[in-house]
Amino acid sequence: MNTELPPEPANPPGPVVPGPVVPSPSASAASAGPVAKSAPEARTALWLLGALAVLALLTVGMLWQKVSGMQEQLARQSAEAQAQSLEARAMAKQAVVLAQDAATRAAVLDSRLSEVALQRSQLDELMQSMSRSRDENLVVDIDAALRLAQQQAQLTGSVAPLLAALKSADQRIVRAAQPRLALLQRAIARDIERIKAAAVSDTPTLLIKLDELVHLADELVLANAVAPARQTVKPLVAPPQAPVSWWQSWFELVLGESRNLVRVSRIESPEAALLSPEQSFFLRENLKLKLLNARLGLLARQIESARSDLADAQAMLKKYFQANARKTQTAAALLQQVQTQMRTLELPRIDDTLTVLATAVAGR
Repeated sequence: MNTELPPEPANPPGPVVPGPVVPSPSASAASAGPVAKSAPEARTALWLLGALAVLALLTVGMLWQKVSGMQEQLARQSAEAQAQSLEARAMAKQAVVLAQDAATRAAVLDSRLSEVALQRSQLDELMQSMSRSRDENLVVDIDAALRLAQQQAQLTGSVAPLLAALKSADQRIVRAAQPRLALLQRAIARDIERIKAAAVSDTPTLLIKLDELVHLADELVLANAVAPARQTVKPLVAPPQAPVSWWQSWFELVLGESRNLVRVSRIESPEAALLSPEQSFFLRENLKLKLLNARLGLLARQIESARSDLADAQAMLKKYFQANARKTQTAAALLQQVQTQMRTLELPRIDDTLTVLATAVAGR
């Protein structure tokens, strides 16, 4: 504490002789007043200092408690971190092991995948080879079947074998379902439509007509044949006649024989007039041979040869036989019908299908 000292006099007196000093009542009263005033302040200050000390102690205690809690928390976190670190190390080791195992499995799977890919490529090549082989076999079979059907149609003169073979080939192509055979399928469809639209003569009917002509050859009347004498039909009840003398009957007999000896007729070709009875027999046989050759040519599908024989038979019919005879007219009509029908006897060909098949076989 600070104490106040009394002020010094402005003019100091002269030397003072030491001696006993007797305090004055005013001076003692003046010094006692400040001391009495400073005692409460001192107690207040002490209380403040104590309070501050207590607060400081409480603060330090609290700080120490907090620091202790922080240390414990740090210790726990450190322990947890260490445990997590150990766990992480264990997991890392396990992950490394798993990664190595996965890498090993991946390598094995890669090797198996490469083997599977190789096997698949080989299998694809084998399947493509089998597919190509199957398509080639199908094309070859269809080609052989169509050519055989064409030969059968030529032999029989009917388009039924061709239509059956074409329809069967179309069904086989549909079942195969190969896009590369679509061109062949379209060619088959065109040939089927053309064959259905074609008018083909009936060969058996032509053969029957030729047989009729052969039978008519023996009944045809030659151009130089002698007409049979007219026979008078005698009535059942003869009317009464006047008696005839012998010379009248003789004259009528001679006149009738003379008429049979002399014949006047018009013959267009001189060769027909010069035929003898023996030559007429060979003429009929030659006509039959021409008709039979035409029949054989028709059966053998030699259409041009059959047409030539029919033309020769028609020329013989016009040259050596009577044109106004009923049998000759019937034979000429039959011969004309046969020639007309033989113009449509050509069977339609399947050139489009055969061309596509040849291209497919060549491009195997």
